[in-house]
Amino acid sequence: MHPAFPTKLRYQTHSLGVPSLAARARRPVLRALTAVLAGALVAGTGTVLAGPASSDDRVSSAQDQVVALVNTARGEAGCGPVTANASLTAAAQAHASDMSARGYFGHTTPEGVTFDQRIRNAGYPRPGAENIARGPTTAEAVMALWLKSDGHRANILNCNLVAIGVGLDVNGFYWVQDFGF
Repeated sequence: MHPAFPTKLRYQTHSLGVPSLAARARRPVLRALTAVLAGALVAGTGTVLAGPASSDDRVSSAQDQVVALVNTARGEAGCGPVTANASLTAAAQAHASDMSARGYFGHTTPEGVTFDQRIRNAGYPRPGAENIARGPTTAEAVMALWLKSDGHRANILNCNLVAIGVGLDVNGFYWVQDFGF
């Protein structure tokens, strides 16, 4: 366990051919992330918006917030935005739910299916990388965790990646980011 992270939070990263982005990894983005979140919560009139009504709405909102935070970090690093993709989202959500239901935490299922196989099986032809985490209860918290880790940060800031899917299972707060080329 990394000493900078509380023991209840778990994270892993895996990628295919992600170049080192150490110089970019040290750029501060938390200010920009905070600004995006504040903008998402406040309407043009300055009124704080009400939270989503259902659990499904809260999950969808958290997933959308992660995509927005990823794009803020990428923009500050000089990368273009990633676009949410239904196939990557399906792969990410299925993996988050599977880990939660079966009580494991890893990029590879107990049967040996890897992240890139899961992404292809969901219909996306060019898998690129995957970040997973367990424990953070908000989009802000999981992104802060990932951005403090060199491997996760490298995946998020890989300018060659063009698509993203985010999965979240609130039973244990399993998060998955799947990226594609």
